[in-house]
Amino acid sequence: MSKLDPTDTALCDTLLRLERSVWDALRNGDAQADQAALAPDFLGVYSDGFAGRDDHVAQLAGGPTIHDYDLTDPHARALGPGFALLSYRATFRRAAGDIPEVMYVSSIWRNHGGAWVNVFSQDTVAAASTGDVQ
Repeated sequence: MSKLDPTDTALCDTLLRLERSVWDALRNGDAQADQAALAPDFLGVYSDGFAGRDDHVAQLAGGPTIHDYDLTDPHARALGPGFALLSYRATFRRAAGDIPEVMYVSSIWRNHGGAWVNVFSQDTVAAASTGDVQ
């Protein structure tokens, strides 16, 4: 695929900071931080189906779900007043695994009264043809 045009740097930096707060919650097993970052009506679309905020938070009941992560190639777009999209490439290792996994993520964030919350996220596993580690 071709490179996309550069995105709004300030918006991208803000959204990456917010997105990292979700990944940090997964790495630290912090259910409270995870819940705070997600809107009550959050919807996640994953390879195993749909998940709401409670589902996303519940995965942390047993502690951290990832060991480490790296977010690269971010693209941010304003979608309208109070809404923005962040898409990026995530490389991570699960808490109980040694093999790096790669996926592409798109998240929609809503800003209400100066506070951002994640309302939607979709993960797409990287295809072997991209040269990414599976």
